[in-house]
Amino acid sequence: MPKRKTEVMESFGPRLARLRKAAGYTQVELAAELSITQRMVAYYEAPEANPPAHLLPRLTQALGISVDVLLGLAHPRRPKKLAVNRLERQLIEIEKLDPKAKRQITQLLDTFIEREKLKQRVRAQQTA
Repeated sequence: MPKRKTEVMESFGPRLARLRKAAGYTQVELAAELSITQRMVAYYEAPEANPPAHLLPRLTQALGISVDVLLGLAHPRRPKKLAVNRLERQLIEIEKLDPKAKRQITQLLDTFIEREKLKQRVRAQQTA
């Protein structure tokens, strides 16, 4: 009789850590997104820990995955574009806003960027 290859299922904590990193979150950023402490995220990523059931939908939404993927019942699909950091996640959220709100945010960003460029030019002239 041939031997069957059995797949060892990854425990929840290490899977959560891997999925969090793949989504571009630090523990601190994910904790802020979930309105919990970084210490709780670290606890949930421990090999023997499991988060409470009410947190699962929030985790899947933050990480952009299904509950099946979070629980290890399915493999993650190739994401269209995963945000690597907080700024990229914010830009993705801005893209979902209505045109008027996007225009206002863009104007605010333009103003801030121009101000910073001006500061850099002034500093460069002072040191020259």
